[in-house]
Amino acid sequence: MTAGGAAARTARIAPSILTADFGRLAEQAAAAEEGGAGLWHLDVMDGHFVPTITFGPAVVELFSRISKLPIEVHMMVANPADQLAPFAAAGARRLIFHYEATAEAAQLIETTHGHGCEAGIAINPETPAASVRPLLGSLDQVVVMLIRPGRGGQEMMPQHLDKVRRLRDWVHDDGLDVLLEVDGGVKAHNAAACVEAGAELLVAGSAVFNERETPQQALAVLREALGAGVAG
Repeated sequence: MTAGGAAARTARIAPSILTADFGRLAEQAAAAEEGGAGLWHLDVMDGHFVPTITFGPAVVELFSRISKLPIEVHMMVANPADQLAPFAAAGARRLIFHYEATAEAAQLIETTHGHGCEAGIAINPETPAASVRPLLGSLDQVVVMLIRPGRGGQEMMPQHLDKVRRLRDWVHDDGLDVLLEVDGGVKAHNAAACVEAGAELLVAGSAVFNERETPQQALAVLREALGAGVAG
């Protein structure tokens, strides 16, 4: 996190691989990178914080080998403190833990930075934006969940974009450089609204990896929906 005010950024699309074909993962990753993905958003779920179990550091390490894009690891886990070091070592650039998973958020941010990674915090739909305002000065990113975490393919709850607007105003007013990301239900018809609210990173799962189109085609649709406001 750097102070002094951030220059205006264009939005980037961060594909989540939850709905990708894991039998062709390297191929699908290459297709998404070719299609203009901005970074990887890798969702780690432990079966405790959320019911689903996904993958561990080995998949993060795989992506660090097969792709040149930066990797952020979204840790939907009950004990994030135990997971910081393994995912940092696997090649993550940014580690995101959930506000709801710890009573020691400030310490986790410091530990994350100590591992050489940027620190992000995610807030569930029921958590108000004000909960993380005291932490903004030490954070690199806030992720606003627009669905209940734990399962891909859900419909966005757009009312929670108000949190993004509130966070955007606080970041601006305090002269901070904190990325704002939205996660959940991002599609071509609502992506521009997310950016208008202040999101600079858009997590897209089933909008990128689905049976209707290739990742290149899907990303082209998203990029067209965002127009000049999207970056590679």
